[in-house]
Amino acid sequence: MIGFGSIGMRHVRLLEGLDVETAVVSRRNVDVPKVYSTINAAISDWQPDYVVVASKTQEHLKDFQALAEAGFDGTVIMEKPLFDHATDLPEHTFKQTFVAYNLRFHPVLQRFKELLEDTEPYAVHAYVGQYLPDWRPDANYRNSYSAKKAEGGGVLRDLSHELDYLNWILKGWTRLTAAGGHLSNLEIDSDDVFSVLFESHRCPVVSVQLNYLDSTVRREVLALTDQGSIRADLVKGTVEFANETGTFKTELFQCGRDDTYISQHSAAMAEDDDFLCTLDQGLDVLRFIDAAETAAVERIWIAA
Repeated sequence: MIGFGSIGMRHVRLLEGLDVETAVVSRRNVDVPKVYSTINAAISDWQPDYVVVASKTQEHLKDFQALAEAGFDGTVIMEKPLFDHATDLPEHTFKQTFVAYNLRFHPVLQRFKELLEDTEPYAVHAYVGQYLPDWRPDANYRNSYSAKKAEGGGVLRDLSHELDYLNWILKGWTRLTAAGGHLSNLEIDSDDVFSVLFESHRCPVVSVQLNYLDSTVRREVLALTDQGSIRADLVKGTVEFANETGTFKTELFQCGRDDTYISQHSAAMAEDDDFLCTLDQGLDVLRFIDAAETAAVERIWIAA
């Protein structure tokens, strides 16, 4: 485990629950049985076959490079987003590399994707929002990475699950325009509101709205199709859609806070990549983010 902040701690806890022996790379003095101060030392001594990069977003590229230079040749899973901006990849000999967009393993999203496979979507609209000071009530939001643009904060990167799953389900974006930035009174320097309108290979009209401001936690997506509408709510755990008779049916799915992470690790270690985000797909999300930021400033459409 490279990095031992809140997400690194969660990964270690879950991997140990899967009977996986773990070691940690951290510059801090952390309370774990095996800790290393450098990636090179960890690779040389621990000799892992599975590495999770959970450092700060702006450190991901450096850590990727350090793993490559250490000669690591196993499986790597990088926390999302892959890097802070799209860039050329360092040469490496990793067996497999994935990006940790664990929402792909949420049963609501998987059902939504399944329902869309046999229908033509005319428009898809996604929304995610939550008031940033409420994310971690025991911590000052001003000190979080979310609040700091230099650390990879801001809704486009922090909430990029939506960008990933829309690209995944709709087969990639073709062009986009956007509006947003730091618009509220929150004491942060990262973007807190963004709206992106784009076209994809499977759908002519796709919109996604992301914010740090909604007092009600919301994460949902709506598809308007040639067979009726499909509405998925990841907070409530519901999927609503028209059945064969034209009446609407609601399905309920249970998903614990850790379940998608556990499923993601199990799939990565089993080399089952049906739902995992590939390195190329993770890079495409970064190109999407860079294009959205440019489009919002220059008020233009940008092609993929």
